[in-house]
Amino acid sequence: MKKILIILFILSISVKGQTYIKFNTFSALVLVPNLGLETSIGKKTTFSLDVMASFWESFDGKKPMKFITYTPEIRYNFKEKYNGFYTGGHIGFDTYEIQKWDYWKDFPNHYEKGMGYRIGATIGYNKKLNEKFLLDLFVRGGWHQGFYKGHYNDGTPGSYENVKNWNKSGEWLPYGGGIMISYKLN
Repeated sequence: MKKILIILFILSISVKGQTYIKFNTFSALVLVPNLGLETSIGKKTTFSLDVMASFWESFDGKKPMKFITYTPEIRYNFKEKYNGFYTGGHIGFDTYEIQKWDYWKDFPNHYEKGMGYRIGATIGYNKKLNEKFLLDLFVRGGWHQGFYKGHYNDGTPGSYENVKNWNKSGEWLPYGGGIMISYKLN
């Protein structure tokens, strides 16, 4: 996480124009940090980079909940930058050690360790609080394609599947959202 913060700080120093550093209050409630950087790239467009990570070994002692996501995104603001409604498109990447949501009931002793990519969209609304602060309310979702290996979380050795390289799973998912508190750096 330190490396991610250092990279975000270096990027924030090097960019020109209006730049905000962001912190998701919604994900912070469950101790999953979600930090971001957003900078102006056009009259009504911005570039945003969000990083979200969970370092939880498990919520209940059985189901792993570790992941990190990177979401670079181009955003179009309908009114003006950093004020009002916007939409964005992104291609994001992730790594994870997590139990699939649809396995919670049917396969409680299975979890997956792997990586994936996401292609999707964001819709949101920015509300200026003053010259330095704004609120960014957003939801994000799209197609996730995962490449993983299945494991047991009850101590059983080996894999629960017989695949040579990677198992693959693709699905449409909501995978982000919240309320970002954004602070203007320049």
